[in-house]
Amino acid sequence: MLKISVKIAALALVLWKFGPAEAKLFNASEYRLDNGMQVVVVPNHKAPIVKHMVWYKVGSVDEEAGKGGVAHLLEHLMFRGTKLIKGTELNRITENNGMEANAFTGQDYTAYHQLMDISRLELAMFMEADRMRNLDFSDEDFELERDIVYQERKQVVENNPASVFAETMRKVMWQDHPYARPITGSEEEIKSLKPEDARAFYKRYYAPNNAILVLSGDIEPETGLKLAEKYYGEAEAFDSLNKNEIKKPAGDFAAVFEMEVPAVNSVRLSNIWLAPSVNSPDKRDIYALSVLSKYLGEGKTSKLYKKLVTEKKLALAVDSSYDYAVRGAGTFTLSAMPKEDVSAQKMQQALNLAVREALDEITLDEIASTKRRMLAGLVYLKDNPGDAAMIIGSMMSAGMTLEEIEALADSLSAVDYKDVKAAGEKLLLQKPRVAAVLKPKSGEGK
Repeated sequence: MLKISVKIAALALVLWKFGPAEAKLFNASEYRLDNGMQVVVVPNHKAPIVKHMVWYKVGSVDEEAGKGGVAHLLEHLMFRGTKLIKGTELNRITENNGMEANAFTGQDYTAYHQLMDISRLELAMFMEADRMRNLDFSDEDFELERDIVYQERKQVVENNPASVFAETMRKVMWQDHPYARPITGSEEEIKSLKPEDARAFYKRYYAPNNAILVLSGDIEPETGLKLAEKYYGEAEAFDSLNKNEIKKPAGDFAAVFEMEVPAVNSVRLSNIWLAPSVNSPDKRDIYALSVLSKYLGEGKTSKLYKKLVTEKKLALAVDSSYDYAVRGAGTFTLSAMPKEDVSAQKMQQALNLAVREALDEITLDEIASTKRRMLAGLVYLKDNPGDAAMIIGSMMSAGMTLEEIEALADSLSAVDYKDVKAAGEKLLLQKPRVAAVLKPKSGEGK
């Protein structure tokens, strides 16, 4: 059930970045129940299916020091039954009714979702509303799920050099900030968690006024609102959520580190900068940086791919990404995988030079072409209820309004090539910044 938040945000970012400008991206309707729960309905009548998602605006950044992993462990425990639906009966009912159900935990949010025939929607809403209010797991259930989470940590992170590298880079970047914490928690933290830790986290954050319901598919807004009121309307709001304030990380530094791992077959470079997020005062840089990311390293038509892979033949791959759908500060990342005969140092120098050249070569025509590629695939968003629910839920959980999400394509279209160049120049001076290398182990590790 574990999904790293960066992957979830990346899905939203990738899907958003492909779409034609129009007045509204999804033609969604938004409501708020009396208990504070936000409700978003996205009609899509191409098939009799619906995606049902409940997003809680709480994740690993809200954990207390030493309680790392409790948000993710609670996600697992939410499948262990309620006072009404005992044990794993929820899973049996879900499977018997042909629902595809799962959940994931991120740094900023936790989401529970089902994809089903529209005739099963009320059943899914009943069960989800029930566990929002009536979760009931035994100490034995807790021990079982804690062991599963512990083994998951070992398999997904500890035995995966790329995951260890990414986690280490995040620690260097964020220092003592909550974003430095692994979503899974450390092995020591997982072992130390108690049933009362999960119950306290549940009672503190799992409230309707800290949740967003997204219904996407073969349903009208009026029907969606009535069902939301029927099944979620009786849940009591919490008077005080006491959520942690996500501040900008302290420190004005540029760090460099290398990691040598025996299981790695090739060298990888990653450069990460602090960048604006949806919660930045001026959102114009978000759209400019999104265009910059597409221009620099997203796909084989990107500038860095052409320079470093096609022309100079120094790299096997090059990529850029921009993660702005977060409650705190965002990050901009440039990565490269050099060819076997190219050293990490030479690759980093070539990457730095290529980025500098790419910024100098930005023109009106280049950016217009980039935006056309970005806008070309919006139609696919409207065809997939799951994509719509994922994008809307993740972005609203991070702090974006539905109005801003609906206007994303128009905001993107308004970006000028001068905006992209200025955002790129500003980014290169931004700190903190981390440049990291993952390489096969030769001799003593670093």
